[in-house]
Amino acid sequence: MAHASTRTIITQVFRPGPTQDHKPLSVSGRAGRNLPAAIATAIVLITIVGVAVAIGRWAVAAVVCVMSLVAIWELAAAVRRDGIIVPTAPLYVGAVAMIVCARQGGIGVSAGILALTVAIASAWRLLDPDGGRPHGRDLVYTAFIAVYVPFFASFVATMISGQSWRWVLVMYLAVTCSNDLGGWACGVLVGRHPMAPRISPKKSWEGFIGSVAMCMAVAACFIVPLGGRWWWGLVVGPLIAVAATVGDLTESMLKRDVGLKDMSGILPGHGGMMDRLDSVLMCAPVFTFIVSYALPGTLL
Repeated sequence: MAHASTRTIITQVFRPGPTQDHKPLSVSGRAGRNLPAAIATAIVLITIVGVAVAIGRWAVAAVVCVMSLVAIWELAAAVRRDGIIVPTAPLYVGAVAMIVCARQGGIGVSAGILALTVAIASAWRLLDPDGGRPHGRDLVYTAFIAVYVPFFASFVATMISGQSWRWVLVMYLAVTCSNDLGGWACGVLVGRHPMAPRISPKKSWEGFIGSVAMCMAVAACFIVPLGGRWWWGLVVGPLIAVAATVGDLTESMLKRDVGLKDMSGILPGHGGMMDRLDSVLMCAPVFTFIVSYALPGTLL
């Protein structure tokens, strides 16, 4: 019985899905979530990240690796509902390699590992005797997941290379999270005009304006103490808000395609890991690019 259970776990890790719909928690208010559960989960996640930041760079890199592996698993399980098979084993190995090497050698090394990962994963799928007949969509989603999760996460690894890495990382998390907070507040209070009703009916243009305003304010508050000019906040805010919104809508579109509300139920009140990382991952390259100009030397 124990051996059968172990085999089942291994199978679910390396051949995940298809994700099954789970009974959602009771919803409170217009937020569309169970707020007590969401707040409790957020506190746990913030504590984990905070402890990692306090410990040091490699602890942060380890947390990024674990979160990325879970996100890959969730995405592979979700698209399996649509008959798409993603070879997770090479993606898992490639993800760790991308993040670790970005921490040591920069994003250029990570890009090379990305190309190698996509090539190996594609060959893996084409030669897999137990995966059935491969389809073009299998390879497209394999490449998409490799870029969206571990490669974008590699930019986070580059943020923890400079002397002021703690402040840079906190700034990145604060600005990206303020996008959700500003959008939620304005959307709940004055949201009237849907931004993309066919993908995410609750996301409004008023909420987007709130996201931009809050991102600009938070970015300006961090950039000045770090030695940058305050007006860089006016640049960071809109670009991060756009990137975060694109990330959110991209994941919402994927979930709608496969018929899911949440990627999984591992984060009570939030859904899955990817439900929290969708916008955070999309913002990582944008933030890194801007900060390299706004705060030269902080990422080295």
